[in-house]
Amino acid sequence: MSRDNQGKPAAPLPPAVEKRRQARQLHGAVIEDDYAWLKAGNWQKVLRDPAVLPREIRAVLDAENAYADRMLAPFADLRKTLVAELRSRIREDDRDVPVTDSPYLYYHRYREGGEHPVFCRALLNGGDEEVLLDGDAEGKGKAFFDIGDAQASPDHAMLAWSFDDKGSELYRVRLRDAGTGGNAAADRAETVEDTDGSFVWNSDSDGFYYVRIDANHRSAQVFRHRLGSNPPQDELVVEERDPAWFVHLHESSSRTHAVVTIEDHVASECYLIDLADPMAKPRLVAPRMGDQRYTVEPGENSLFIRTNADAAEDFKIVRAPLADPGRGQWIDVVPHKLGRMITAMKVFRDYLVWLERENGLPRIVCRNLASGEEHAASFAEESFHLRFKDNLGYASNTLRFVYSSMTTPEETYDYDLATRQRVLRKREEIPSGHDPAAYVTRRLLAEALDGELVPISILYRKDMVRDGNAPLLLYGYGAYGSSMPASFDANRFSLVDRGFVYAIVHIRGGTEKGWRWYLDGKLANKPNTFFDFIAAARHLIAERYTRGGRIVARGGSAGGMLMGAIANLAPELFAGIIADVPFVDVLNTMLDADLPLTPPEWLEWGNPIADPEAFATIRAYSPYDNVAAQSYPPILALGGLTDPRVTYWEPAKWVARLRATMTGGGPILLKTNMGAGHGGAPGRFEELAEIALQYAFALACVEGGFGRD
Repeated sequence: MSRDNQGKPAAPLPPAVEKRRQARQLHGAVIEDDYAWLKAGNWQKVLRDPAVLPREIRAVLDAENAYADRMLAPFADLRKTLVAELRSRIREDDRDVPVTDSPYLYYHRYREGGEHPVFCRALLNGGDEEVLLDGDAEGKGKAFFDIGDAQASPDHAMLAWSFDDKGSELYRVRLRDAGTGGNAAADRAETVEDTDGSFVWNSDSDGFYYVRIDANHRSAQVFRHRLGSNPPQDELVVEERDPAWFVHLHESSSRTHAVVTIEDHVASECYLIDLADPMAKPRLVAPRMGDQRYTVEPGENSLFIRTNADAAEDFKIVRAPLADPGRGQWIDVVPHKLGRMITAMKVFRDYLVWLERENGLPRIVCRNLASGEEHAASFAEESFHLRFKDNLGYASNTLRFVYSSMTTPEETYDYDLATRQRVLRKREEIPSGHDPAAYVTRRLLAEALDGELVPISILYRKDMVRDGNAPLLLYGYGAYGSSMPASFDANRFSLVDRGFVYAIVHIRGGTEKGWRWYLDGKLANKPNTFFDFIAAARHLIAERYTRGGRIVARGGSAGGMLMGAIANLAPELFAGIIADVPFVDVLNTMLDADLPLTPPEWLEWGNPIADPEAFATIRAYSPYDNVAAQSYPPILALGGLTDPRVTYWEPAKWVARLRATMTGGGPILLKTNMGAGHGGAPGRFEELAEIALQYAFALACVEGGFGRD
């Protein structure tokens, strides 16, 4: 090993990634891409079989992994300690709250040391447990294994289940007799390939509907499979030919219909399929129109529709006859209120329930359909998160929901809509111990460049001294209208208990402050997302929660684009940056119409092929295209070889260009999971090693482990 001029072992040298000049012209501009060769020509085959990755590309990824391992080797003990801590907060023999489906209770549980769930049922009258699917047994020996869904047929005789064993989000659906005690050898020969993992049983249990992924890795078709038939001959029920639209499938709460939703990023349309009719044809609710979105839930004779029609920017709920639900029949039942975002709804025989968010805080509202009487379920904390769980039966008066905050572990409640009594069914257990009173969660507001107020949810120890010296992890996403919940995550306490402030920035691009908040962070407004994040960092510095150079930024996927942008715009603020499966090669990806997500994504980012203004906007912020000759903080980029969403070459190209261009700082590290995709390792303990890697990197950044203050 070589040594530096002070006699200390010199840091390992990063891999030298070859430049192969490639340039093209578009809209009067030259686009240079010296690392385009890292995109494998057979990338679609790689999604199905990672072994076919070209040797020279694999050599680059292997060298990057080896370099990252050497640079992170001094923190090996810390990572082991972190994994042990993270695992100590997980109840290993955990069990979900059962769901009643007469005559059974269905639930899933984990065994001590188990990576994957075990799906079970027991008779309502107290019979013995019956194992339907043992995830640990099914995943044994597989480098990657993820269960998409597992559902018993309505007559309880069969189990359908789906799994992905590559990480490429191509799920197989298999069938077995539900009375085999989870015996995999009893799986039927008929296997449905290349699905999105979802399916809905017919009422008579003789078949099911599913979504097939096409050759371009897009969800485009719904098929009907009949038990005992040859899957390649399944009947096509719904087909979407426009590559910019996605097809989704779910069962209605009433269990009477399969609901097919076809959507892009601005509009949608829905079809209903009668599950009692084995020859049912899909029935269109309302055709797609402009930028109108809607979702549906059938009631007994009515269809309830959550929609932004009629300029209902933050959505309203309308009602229509189930037999004739076209737009001309829509009658408002929950009118639109600007600034109150209706995010979800549940339909019962006697009640309509919806989840709304106003001023960044969620609320559950319940209405008796006969009397029209409304009430809201109340909660005490300053910042918290709510989410619905599956209905406990259409005729039931019981709503099941989950409450948590950044300090309070998840609590699952059954709420009686008639008596308004709530019963705690499960509280997330932290075996190593957790005292919510030892921590503080707050909601702050940072002023953005244009005067907008950006919410920030923060978590820290009550005994933390606010003198500006604490390290801080700053998390952001800001895309697709996805809001980042201020929910509980036991993993964060490995940083918080070491003195970190943990902060989530609710930047534009999400819907935390309504649909406008999303529109202000997409297309030409996308840079607002980046500047909101930087404004939040500076606000936290001004409020003495931290100081410049003590912040570690973290984001993934579209949030990884955010990481790349803020690294270019304000590198001096950050002690380190963690970019998980980062969408950083935005311009080149949006110029490649053959990639699975590119045509649908044009409505989110713009179409730089057809629109010169969109081209100029994306080119001005695309992280890969704006790497500058400046000093960068340490960066940890994480990728997945079989990722169909953010392809492995995006972080690989970005890291190579950063190293070739930067004038100082670093190190720049790339870790590619060679056996996983967008979600990383699927096992609940396997995942902890990835989290520990990120946390060890964050701690090293703020403690000078990479030679920085």
